[in-house]
Amino acid sequence: MLETVPVIESGFTKLGLDDRIVEALTGLGYTEPTPIQREAVPPLLAGRDLIGRAETGTGKTAAFTLPLLHRLAATVTRTRPAALILVPTRELAMQVAGSVERYGRLLGLRVLPIYGGQPMEPQFRALDRGVDVIVATPGRALDHLRRGSLKLDGISVVVLDEADEMLDMGFAEDLDTLLAATPSERQTMLFSATMAPRIRAVAGRHLKNPVEVVLTRAPVPAGAAPRVRQTAYLVPRAHKLAALGRVLDAEAPTAALIFCQTRSEVDELTEALAARGYRPEALHGGMAQDQRDRVMRMFRSGKADLLVATDVAARGLDVEHLTHVVNYRLPLGIEAYVHRIGRVGRAGREGVAITVAEPREQGALRSIERVTGQRIELARVPTAADLRARRLERTEATIRTTIAEGGLDAFKAMLATLSGEFDPAVVALAALKIAHREQGDESEDGPDIPATVPEPARPALRPRNNNNNNNSVRSPGPGLARIFISAGREAGISPRDLVGAIANEAGLPGRDIKGIEITERFSIVEVPEDAAEHVIESMNGVRLRGRRVNARRDRQN
Repeated sequence: MLETVPVIESGFTKLGLDDRIVEALTGLGYTEPTPIQREAVPPLLAGRDLIGRAETGTGKTAAFTLPLLHRLAATVTRTRPAALILVPTRELAMQVAGSVERYGRLLGLRVLPIYGGQPMEPQFRALDRGVDVIVATPGRALDHLRRGSLKLDGISVVVLDEADEMLDMGFAEDLDTLLAATPSERQTMLFSATMAPRIRAVAGRHLKNPVEVVLTRAPVPAGAAPRVRQTAYLVPRAHKLAALGRVLDAEAPTAALIFCQTRSEVDELTEALAARGYRPEALHGGMAQDQRDRVMRMFRSGKADLLVATDVAARGLDVEHLTHVVNYRLPLGIEAYVHRIGRVGRAGREGVAITVAEPREQGALRSIERVTGQRIELARVPTAADLRARRLERTEATIRTTIAEGGLDAFKAMLATLSGEFDPAVVALAALKIAHREQGDESEDGPDIPATVPEPARPALRPRNNNNNNNSVRSPGPGLARIFISAGREAGISPRDLVGAIANEAGLPGRDIKGIEITERFSIVEVPEDAAEHVIESMNGVRLRGRRVNARRDRQN
C-alpha cells in the first residue's frame, strides 16, 4: 500500500503563481509570503508598473523575481533577453541572479549576471548563446549595449533594484540610456529603501501609472524589543579603538560587519583588531577581486568573525549569520546609515547595530532618529568590571551547555583520582577557572574609558541647497570645500565620471556634490567641508577614464 504524502498548502499558491515556481519555493522551505510579497505580487501579475519602498531584509528580491518568472514561464526559448534587472554592485548582481535561478529552477530559464571586474569575453559568449534574464550593473550593461552584444529590444520586464544606491553612485544617465533602449510597452518595477525626490523623478520618467507599495520593517509592538537594537557609545577620538574592543568583548558577536570611511582606516583597524586577538578581515575597493572573493569566503564560512569594510565594498552583501553591524565611523548620509543597519535583522532575525561616535556627532545621531523614527540608545562603554561579569556569565552558560550535551563519563576516573587528593569542591572550582580563562585574559582590559555626558539638543541646522545642476564653481558656498582633481576634458572626463567616482570611492551621495567645473586639464568639485579630507584620500590614485588622478584641496579655496 502506497503511503499518502500530505500536501503542504502554500501561501504562494493563493497569489496565483505558476505551480512550478510554488514547487521550487516549497523545496526551499518557503511556504508563506512576506508582507512586501503579498502586497506587490498581485498587481505585478496583473501587469502593472510598481514602485516599492522596502528596506533590506523584507523579502523584496522575491517580490519582483516571482512575478517576473511567472510572466516568462510561458515562453523560455528566446534568442534575446526578456527581462533586465539592474542593481548597483557586483555582489548584489550575483545574489539576485542566484535567487532567480533558485526560484525558477523548474522553468528552464537562462540567467546571466554581468558586471565589471571580470573579462568581457565570457560574457560575450554567454550572451551570444542566448539568455532569458540579465542581472547587471548599469556600467557594464551600457558597455555591452554600445558594443552591440546586449540587445534590449525584446525586453518585456525591467527591474531597478536599490535605485537610490544606483543614483548615489552616479548611474542616473546610464539608467536613462538603458531604459530608452527597451520597448516602451515593457513592465517596469522600481525598488528602493528610500524615496527621495530624485527617485520620484526617475519613476516619473520611466514608469506608467505605477502602483505604490510602501513597506518598512514590521512595527515593534509596545513593550517589545526591536529586531534591530540600535546603540551608540559617545567616546573621545583617542579612546575609540579601546571602546570598540570593550563593546566587542561584551557583545561577543557571532559575525560582525564594521564600517569605516576610508581604505587606510579599514587596513589600520583590521591590523589593530588582529593584534587584540580577534579574527578580522579587510574589504575595500583597493583590493583585487580575487582578494575580495577570498575574504568573503572566509567570512561566510566563519573563519573570520569580523569584516572591516567601506560602504562601497559592502554594498549588496547578504551574510545569513551576521549578528552585528558596527559604525566605527558614522556614514556621511542618513540613507547610508539605513543601508548599513539593514545588513542585520533580515528575514525576521534579530540583530544589533552599534555606533562608536565622538561627542561632537550627537547632532548627527539625533538627525538619524528623526528621519528614521527609530530610537538610538546612548549607552556607557563597558567597564573592566562589566567585562569580568560578562565573562563569568559566559563561563556559566558554557558549563550549563556542556552538562546538557552529556558525554561526561570519560572524565569520571579523573574526577575520582583528583577527589582522592583534594576536596571535590576545590576540583570543581579549578575546572571552572580553566573554563573561565578561555573567555579572555582580564589583564588586557586596561583602565576604564572616560565617560562622555550627552549634550543638550541643539537647534536644527539650516539644510543645504540641494541643487546639483550648477556646473560652474567660482567660490565655495557655506560649509563647502573645493576639491582639485588632476583630470579634465583632455582625458574625456564628464560630470558623470566625477560623481560616479566620488560616490563609488568615498561613499558620498551624488546629491551632496554641489558644483562641478571641468577645464581642459583638471576638474573642481564642491563637497561638504566635513567630507573633504575623506573625499581627497579616497580619490587619490583612482583611475578615471584610464588615467590615475591626484586629489587635493583647491589652492584658491
